[in-house]
Amino acid sequence: MHELSIIYGVVSTVSEAMKDKPNVRILSVRMRVGALSGVVEGALQFGYEIATEGTMLAGSQLVVENLPVVIFCQHCGKPQELPGVQSFRCPVCNTPSGDIRQGRELEVESIEVEEAA
Repeated sequence: MHELSIIYGVVSTVSEAMKDKPNVRILSVRMRVGALSGVVEGALQFGYEIATEGTMLAGSQLVVENLPVVIFCQHCGKPQELPGVQSFRCPVCNTPSGDIRQGRELEVESIEVEEAA
């Protein structure tokens, strides 16, 4: 389960970024995960609970935004969202395309915090 090592990296990165802010409580971490990233959201959520235990992120929530694959279709002249990852053909005109515009993401998008009392 490589999701656990990914989440440990996220927790480490967020903890490092927030180390100089002792009066802040982390409420949530928002991630963007593309359909081609090879990451399973359920495994990320499970790993997050384990990885945050005993850290400044303990009790926070992992919010995952799942992103579909979007290709650019030369024939249609615009980006097209694919219904799945089995075929990289434009869903409108059926033209094959390898010009992937979205779907590989695996990134922390934001951290929601509040001032601790």
